[in-house]
Parts: sequence; structure tokens; C-alpha cells
Amino acid sequence: MCGIAGEIRFDGAPADVAAVGRITAAMHRRGPDGSGVHAAGRVAFGHRRLKIIDLSERGAQPMVDSELGLTAVFNGCIYNYRELRAELQGLGYRFFSDSDTEVLLKSFHRWGADCVQRFLGMFAFAVHERDSGTVTLGRDRLGIKPLYLSERPGRLRFSSALPALLAGGDVDTSIDRVALHHYMTFHSVVPAPRTILSGVRKLPPATVRTIAADGSSTEHVYWRPRHVRRLELGITDWNEAVLEALRTAVRRRMVADVPVGVLLSGGLDSSLVVGLLAEAGQRGLKTFSVGFHAAGGESGDEFEYSDLVAQAFDTDHHQILVDPARMLPAVDDAIAAMAEPMVSHDCVAFYLLSEEVAKSVTVVQSGQGADEVLAGYSWYPPLADVPRGRGVAAYAAGFTDRPHAELADILEPEWLLDHDPSRAFVAAHFAEEGADSTLDAALRLDSTVMLVDDPVKRVDNMTMAWGLEARVPFLDHELVELVAACPPELKLAHGGKGVLKEAARGHVPDGVIDRPKGYFPVPAIRHLAGPFLERVRDAVTDPVAKARGMVRPDWRDAMLADPNTTRTNLGSNALWQVALLEMWLQERGI
Repeated sequence: MCGIAGEIRFDGAPADVAAVGRITAAMHRRGPDGSGVHAAGRVAFGHRRLKIIDLSERGAQPMVDSELGLTAVFNGCIYNYRELRAELQGLGYRFFSDSDTEVLLKSFHRWGADCVQRFLGMFAFAVHERDSGTVTLGRDRLGIKPLYLSERPGRLRFSSALPALLAGGDVDTSIDRVALHHYMTFHSVVPAPRTILSGVRKLPPATVRTIAADGSSTEHVYWRPRHVRRLELGITDWNEAVLEALRTAVRRRMVADVPVGVLLSGGLDSSLVVGLLAEAGQRGLKTFSVGFHAAGGESGDEFEYSDLVAQAFDTDHHQILVDPARMLPAVDDAIAAMAEPMVSHDCVAFYLLSEEVAKSVTVVQSGQGADEVLAGYSWYPPLADVPRGRGVAAYAAGFTDRPHAELADILEPEWLLDHDPSRAFVAAHFAEEGADSTLDAALRLDSTVMLVDDPVKRVDNMTMAWGLEARVPFLDHELVELVAACPPELKLAHGGKGVLKEAARGHVPDGVIDRPKGYFPVPAIRHLAGPFLERVRDAVTDPVAKARGMVRPDWRDAMLADPNTTRTNLGSNALWQVALLEMWLQERGI
């Protein structure tokens, strides 16, 4: 797990090594254990290292293989790197390190860009071919590892973090109005390739981009889950198949040369990860839960359930109750750690949890992704019987923050669009082949778009702010493929995630399986008052915000007078959504 950066020139000039150095340095928290920059004429790569596999300097990056004429930077982990290494050795390749980065290099040399099909893991990488001058960028199937791009005439830069690109300079920081529409409509998700800034894009998940020396490029999408019924299994067979696939995914994610812990929320997903690790013989497993003081009549912890799991499996459990005095500073710190604006209040929870966890371990497994791939959210059951012709409208009614027309009540006219790009985006996805029903289309959209640019990005940003690698077994692509083929009625059973709940019986306490669905509560942000409300007021009334002229003054003033009544369709605080975007922009001097 690391931060990667680079610049590729197409105008005959050498790469700007100083700019790459600034971009790389800006990611020091992603990789506190080492850094490096390598330049070869028109191409320069940078890297910040978090040591997890091959802790020696032989695993340092950028990694150059002079014999093969390849240079690479790599962020993530290839869980099957040992098996690939053995296969490559059988083909005559010699290795100078024990790292998965070198396996990537040799795999690329052997199989070209198709090497991604052989990788089991999470990754973003760049490989430079010395002889042809070609640079290849790649991203894992479910977008667990980020890769941001900034293009100007004659050059392209890339980085693991959007703010790091800003440190390199020469970036168009104007706001992309289509991205703003997505942010305000699509639950604050801005789908790839856009970001909130016009001058920064992101490589979509499951995509390889090949860039020739003259600057021409091609993109290839190499994976897409198919939500169609291809397996004829009984209910018990499905339960066993899902459990076995998850067992394999959890085992894969124990590959490391450092200890691996678990973020234990008290929900079914992370509890089952703990249970399967205990079943596999893990002893003294470190588990971590976070809680907050109650506010607005809402509880701030789920310790009742996480304690139940920790006791059942005798884990080395760390229960972290956050002092209220730490909360307000953590809001700004979490926003500073965001690669893009993310409205979910549990960003602060993950940020503070990661700070404590990083004192004990360098790698954790997490339960993220189960709700999206196994139909655990409240908007899925109403879609079960909706005809495909009405699917887009039904999905929008359940998931989007507000109708397109309501943006006119919030934004000033110059920020409005005369069309609804967010609805069009959903419609285009739903129209693609490979989804049998409205629910299948919704699950495919959420697992390949919403999941990538909300929960997964949130966990990556907040954990990496403390040099902590998070691994997500529910996003093992083989598990995702299996579950995509599972009949919807099995996923929707028992209030959602039915097939997982049945599979979990006997492996975790029933009290965790049968409990009401919970969320990561941060009451002080959900119910704005006191210093938190004042921080929001400062952001939206700042002279910079007023000069930007994005938000209508009458809406802003009404929200400040009554900050907790108006909420989005999914219950987010509407004022917080606008304020967070403004705070993120101001944090970056925009």
C-alpha cells in the first residue's frame, strides 16, 4: 500500500522532476516508510512506501528492471503474487526481491496489459517501457485503489490522491458543473472519469489505459460483473457457495509480512470476517471498534454487538470511545484527508478509528462492500418487482438525494444545468446488457459506481491518512461474480443480505445476525449544534464562499436558522452536504 505519482511528456521536453517530487511528497501520510523518484527523459515516476510485503529495500519503488527495460510504481497488493511468482520462475524469470511489485513487472513483461486478468487483489499501477516509450496505467476491478489524472497540452500527470496533483501545480481548479450536479443529486458520488474539479479526472475501475510516446492513448475495460442467472443451485448450495467464497477471500487478505487486524463495527459483515479468521486458526486477532457520545437523542456506538463478537472469538479487542473534545478538530482533519468531497458523516469515524488502529497494526480487514453486492440497503426491496421500463425512476426515487428540479432552490442560476446528467447516467447504466432485472441493474450500478466513489474511497482515504492499509474481502472479484449470479430473492430475504445471514449461522453469534441493521453513527454531525454548527456557518458564510456564489443566500440562511430539519432522500443533513463541499474547496485554496 503506497502512493504513486508520475509525469509523462509528449512535447519533447523532459519530465518535470520537481513537480513529481512535490506530488510525491504530498502523499507522505500514505507511505511513511520511504520515498523515491526516478526519471528517464520524458517520464518520471514517484512513490511513497508503506512497508507490508518484503520489508527490505529490495522492494523499494519506483522499481526498475534494467534487464527487461521496465520501470513501475504500484499501489495496493496482489494477493496471489506468490503463485504468480512461482509460475514466472517456471518460465525462466529471475527475481531480485520478494515483493509483489516485482511480480507485477515480470507479469507485465510476460503477458502485457492482460496481466491484470491474472491478478487477485487491489491495485493501481504505472509501467514504463524503455524501448517503446509506452506507459500503461491500470486500476483494479472494483476501484479499491485510486488513480487520478491531470492532463495539459504536452503532458499527463497521475497520482493516488487528487490534492497531491494540486501540489504539482498547473491544474484547472474550476468546478465541473456536471460533477457538481452528481454531488448534489447522486448521494455525493461523482462517477469516473469526472471529479469535482474540471482539471482532474480519474481512471475508471477495471480499466487499463495505454499511452504511446506521441501522447495518443487507448482505454480497455477488462472486467464487468454479469447479474444474470447462470447457476442452478438450491438455497443450501447458495449459502455454502457464498460462505466458501468469502472464506477464500478472507484467507487471501491475510498475505502480509506484518500483522493483520480487523475493523469490527458490530455488524454482520465485519463480525463474519472475524469468525472466519478464528475458524482458520487465527489466535490473538486484534479487533477495533469506535464509538461516540450520544447527541440529538441518537446513540453513538454499537459496542454491545462488537463486544459480543470479541468475546465469542476471544480477540484482542480495542474499544475506542472518542472524547468529544477530539471531534471538532477531526472534522477539518478528515476533510483535509479526503481526495474528493465525501458527505458521509462516518468519514470522521473512520479517520479517528484509523488513527488509533495504526498504533497497533499496519493492515486491517474491513466489512465494506457487503451491502452493495448482497442487497443490504433499504432501497433494494422496493425494486424487486419493478419492471425494467420503470426501473430508472424507481431507483432514483429510492437513492438520489433530491429531484433535478429542486437544485434550483439551492444553487444560483449560473450553476444550474438545463438537463439532468445524473438521471441520464443512471439510465445509461440500466440500459446496458448483463442485468436480468431492475434490482440486478441497481446492484450492478451500486457495486461498480456508488461503492467505488463512496464507501471504498472513504475507507481508503481515512485509513491511508494514518499509513494503514484496509483490505475488503467482500470485494474479492470472484465473490462479487458469484453473488451477482445469485437469485435476487435470496439476497433480499430476511430484510436484506439473506443468503449471507443464512451462511453465517453457526459461524457468528445469532445476536449479530438477527439484530436491526445499523450504521456507523456520528451523532454530532448528523445533528448540527454548538461548535459544529458554527464551523458550518463559518464555511458557508466565508467571503470565499460568498464570492463563489454557488449557493442561494435565502436557502443558506434558512438552513442556518433550522439546520437539522431538511435532509436528503437518504437522511443526510442537507446543510452539511453543501458545507462540506465548501470546506473541502477552501482547504485547498479554491
